[in-house]
Amino acid sequence: MPTKRMPNPASLVPGAMEGLMAVNKALAGSGVGGKLLALTHLRVSQINGCGPCVAGGASQARKHGATDQQLDTVAAWRETPWFSEEERAALALAEAVTRLADQHDAVPDSVWDMAAKHFDQEELAGLLLGIAVTNAFNRLNVSTRQQAGTW
Repeated sequence: MPTKRMPNPASLVPGAMEGLMAVNKALAGSGVGGKLLALTHLRVSQINGCGPCVAGGASQARKHGATDQQLDTVAAWRETPWFSEEERAALALAEAVTRLADQHDAVPDSVWDMAAKHFDQEELAGLLLGIAVTNAFNRLNVSTRQQAGTW
């Protein structure tokens, strides 16, 4: 296991961690359920290889009612029967927003339109902010080699 390089940068800049956590707290009022926010957090964190956030996302998803089948297969959600159409739309959006550089049209209309079919603008805003904050935490944790279980 690689050695942690430094504490999480957000914990070293006064107010930064509190600001990120305030956004996370505000997401509860966006109309997006905790289970869905946790599943998207988990999937984004898997893509980015962020151990602390994968562990936290799985824990939160479990707390909010995700099944063992969902937790076991979220990385392969397209090939499993355990996700609703709404969950699939959110996971597709999470993957596209996380992998912006992987394709010319980073978030294709088909992904956006499916998400917009299941979520209103406030809910889409909540999903996008959740995905963005997760990506921020992932990038801070991965670059500084934060370890799961140390928070």
